[in-house]
Amino acid sequence: MAVDFTPPTAARSNFFARFAGAVTAWSGTTQAFCLALGTVLVWAVTGPLFHYSETWQLVINTGTTIITFLMVFLIQRAQNKDSLVLHLKLNELIAAHKGASNRLINAQDFSEQEINLLHGYFSLLAEKARQDHDLGRTHSVEEAEENHQEKQKAHR
Repeated sequence: MAVDFTPPTAARSNFFARFAGAVTAWSGTTQAFCLALGTVLVWAVTGPLFHYSETWQLVINTGTTIITFLMVFLIQRAQNKDSLVLHLKLNELIAAHKGASNRLINAQDFSEQEINLLHGYFSLLAEKARQDHDLGRTHSVEEAEENHQEKQKAHR
């Protein structure tokens, strides 16, 4: 039996998701750029007609502010989705690889302190690899520490 991971609010958010996705995709096209450029050119050309009045300036300022404000949220939404998908793909690779440490699954949810601690571990692992003079060899932090300790004992 398959498990349904569809959230209960998915039906309500589907319209907005489709709309936001379509607007985000369209806003990155040449046509969107040309429309924006054309709007600015029409505004600039009409300057003498309106004697470069405050109202004339207010039109472009208001329009660009509103569009920028809305686009910030659309871009952030797209980045959030891309980031989540990337994390899911990385989690799948970690979970599927026998030698990978499962401690990194959902690392994006770790606190800054936990991330810094893991960064320290992986910095240690990189240093152990440099000391091994074999950058192609892979192992866990624990294995690297054990290998390093064994080498130190052998040299004593």
